[in-house]
Amino acid sequence: MNVHEYQAKGLLARYGVAVPRGMPAFSAEEAVTAAEELGGPVWVVKAQIHAGGRGKAGGVKVVKSIDAVRETAQELLGKTLVTHQTGPEGKEVKRLYVEEGCDIARELYLGILLDRATSRVTVMASTEGGVEIEEVAEKTPEKIIRVSIDPATGFQGFHARRLAFGLGLEGDAFKSAMRFLPALVKAYGELDATMVEINPLVVTGDGQLIALDAKMGFDDNALYRQKDVAGMRDEDEEDPTELEAGRHELNYVKLDGDIGCMVNGAGLAMATMDIIKLRGGEPANFLDVGGGATKERVTIAFKLILSDPNVRGILVNIFGGIMRCDVIAEGVVAAAKEVDLGVPLVVQLEGTNVDLGKQILADSGLPIISGDDLGDAAEKIVGAVKEAA
Repeated sequence: MNVHEYQAKGLLARYGVAVPRGMPAFSAEEAVTAAEELGGPVWVVKAQIHAGGRGKAGGVKVVKSIDAVRETAQELLGKTLVTHQTGPEGKEVKRLYVEEGCDIARELYLGILLDRATSRVTVMASTEGGVEIEEVAEKTPEKIIRVSIDPATGFQGFHARRLAFGLGLEGDAFKSAMRFLPALVKAYGELDATMVEINPLVVTGDGQLIALDAKMGFDDNALYRQKDVAGMRDEDEEDPTELEAGRHELNYVKLDGDIGCMVNGAGLAMATMDIIKLRGGEPANFLDVGGGATKERVTIAFKLILSDPNVRGILVNIFGGIMRCDVIAEGVVAAAKEVDLGVPLVVQLEGTNVDLGKQILADSGLPIISGDDLGDAAEKIVGAVKEAA
């Protein structure tokens, strides 16, 4: 789960991370009120969407009068902002963040995430603030400083010093970093974050470190113990199909292909998508119905796949362990009869009650193609989709 910039800054401020003063606004009048309460002479009006690159897309404006705050708010609210992270469809701006101006002396980059290669929380820093870290990694990788944190000892003073020296911080800025960095790492851990990105992290004219921007992502599986964070969810920023799937305990991620997938188990789902690619097709989604799915949940999963207008074929691949093949078959048949199944459907079943499952499919009267194994099933669905094109 992601949150907006102003929400991330509010969370970080609780841990002592320095952030500029600011207030959210849902209308032009609220933006004006926020600016008046913050005081001038400079304000920054920021569009709040779950995507980076807002500044380049015109979603961040520095203004120097109350009238300009109002005009900018009216311009941004309701606007569809298209950035490199939103895709061509963009995202509608429904809320703003009005922030006090900042005396910027330097712009830096700081991020925290879990490095899968080392299985450790890793802090990344760079002198190239305000630039996407992917671009820095590609063009000047030597400018990225990495510090891995041993879970047995946690974040230590020498970690903070290495980062601060690597960023060329001295004097008051160095002292500020010794407070800022441990606070940020603590927030990351205690809030069950999966990612924290401060870009830019600025050094002010008086030598203080401030998070001028903040992005945070959180582990959905830990939200049950992060009630405050869970309450910040903005469903307008999320894919409606993924939200509906979550309500039924289904793991669904929309992709760009045209072959819908329904599988039980994340590993099997990844293998299914891989073999579709290997056979020349493109998966339209990741959908894991889990090991304890009911007939009703399978029916809902099927409908979710078909709700994607790009889907031109469906591959159901089930290994019946905890999940029984007859339950999957009943769900597939029920869903296919309930909706207008106008695309080819290939089903590959193995495991518990497989013969009963195949019999249910055969007796359904539906044009279901049976796969002999995963490779055969993938070949058949890719071929059927190409033939129907």
